[in-house]
Amino acid sequence: MTIREIATTPFDDQKPGTSGLRKKVTRFQESGYLENFVQAIFDVRPDLVGGTLVIGGDGRYFNLAAIQIILRMAAANGAARALVGQNGLLSTPAVSHLIRKFETRGGIVLSASHNPGGPDGDFGIKFNTPNGGPAPESVTDAIHKRTQSIQKYRTIECADIDLQTIGRQKIGEMTVEVIDPVADYADLMAELFDFDAIRNLIGGGTFRLCFDAMHAITGPYATEILVNRLGAPESAVINATPLPDFGGGHPDPNLTHAHEAVELTTGEDGADFAAASDGDGDRNMILGRNFFVTPSDSLAVMAANAHLIRGYQDGISGVARSMPTSAAADRVAQQLGIEAFETPTGWKFFGNLLDAGRITLCGEESFGTGSNHVREKDGLWAVLFWLNLLAVRKQSVAQIVTEHWATFGRNYYTRHDYEGVDAGAATELMNHLRSSLPHLPGTHDIAWADDFAYEDPVDGSRTEQQGIRIGFEDGSRIVYRLSGTGTVGATLRVYLEAFEADTGKQNLETQTRMQPLIELADTLAGIRERTGRDAPDVIT
Repeated sequence: MTIREIATTPFDDQKPGTSGLRKKVTRFQESGYLENFVQAIFDVRPDLVGGTLVIGGDGRYFNLAAIQIILRMAAANGAARALVGQNGLLSTPAVSHLIRKFETRGGIVLSASHNPGGPDGDFGIKFNTPNGGPAPESVTDAIHKRTQSIQKYRTIECADIDLQTIGRQKIGEMTVEVIDPVADYADLMAELFDFDAIRNLIGGGTFRLCFDAMHAITGPYATEILVNRLGAPESAVINATPLPDFGGGHPDPNLTHAHEAVELTTGEDGADFAAASDGDGDRNMILGRNFFVTPSDSLAVMAANAHLIRGYQDGISGVARSMPTSAAADRVAQQLGIEAFETPTGWKFFGNLLDAGRITLCGEESFGTGSNHVREKDGLWAVLFWLNLLAVRKQSVAQIVTEHWATFGRNYYTRHDYEGVDAGAATELMNHLRSSLPHLPGTHDIAWADDFAYEDPVDGSRTEQQGIRIGFEDGSRIVYRLSGTGTVGATLRVYLEAFEADTGKQNLETQTRMQPLIELADTLAGIRERTGRDAPDVIT
């Protein structure tokens, strides 16, 4: 087979965001668009020559076509071996695990995570480094810089690889190994968690469980682990078949988009436990009967109870949370006498801390939780952690969380998302807030206000302008941030937090408890006037 060099010209919109490059499918389908970005990866990562690369995605529209393009380019650029999930499927945490288990030179993940799919939906690509985690900014900046000057890409002309059949094939000198996408990951989960205890919980005849895969990647993983290995009925996993358009749904595991799981836990006869995961399997939502566990509380509960779980029974070294995530985990860390870190949003910022052994658990308020078992957030891992905890403590979800609040206090928390906001208006709003920062302390009981910057304690790198923080005398907090995961306009996220130590005031409805802070957040930023929005699109 002959290697071909195809002339190309740069595109001006290939700067990766917090989780890689995300655009509309139609943009990725333009001649040279995907090829330019992939070639830039190979150009700045010479270690891929002669090495092994993991490739897979969440099954969304264009996934299979993109994998064929990448395989041909990998062969042309000198990769020796590619591990590909059967039918092109691999969850994001599974990619991370395979990179680490087989000590590969990295991996390419094809996903736009929780964004909608289909011919008119979103697509995404990101490079994961040999530690299994998303590429740090030094690497993504280099990739972006290369896309701005690229003049050619390399490929091989050949027939498509058979991605349905497990086994080895060849493209030129490169071996393509199609593997079971689930087995290695499921085996890892069996090492971390007490499957016998979970099996007894599920099989006791009274415990009702539901997992909503949202027609996304975790369907096969949940079926293998929850049904085949742990004995849950097949009906326990709903929307289990991955579809290119996610069945027309929005694969974001929150109270709005994962409404089926919410409804199943509602009422006196509701399920005891329900959960959902997103497009690529790295996010999670945890529910008990008539009870929603915020991602911030979930991380804190995990940290407080990790010693009860097989894989963490020797204790945890530290915990980290993204800046917009509530400080609930910090309170646990303080009592345990371990380190706690506040990082920018983006899982890549946890990588150095994990690799250095400074933390064991980490999480983001955007429904992401994980540990040092991989270098990505991990939806099913979180679900299994909670099931193992329920089996050990023999309490309901609500009982575990309310007891946690009684011990550590409750951090009331909510996030308001304004999606598809005019990018110019959103930028002006943030600039207005930045210019107001010096004048805010002393007004509205505001104690301090800043534009969050992070200095990595491991490598000393500094990341600035990561969100506007406003802190109040009573410990409440408002955070404003523009999301980097959308593909159209801008998404303004407003995070609101209030601490309550009084157990008599810990069971109020969240939006009611937070209403004064919600109104002040709008006033300080001028959200209605600047965006034209009367209300957020999503409240979590």
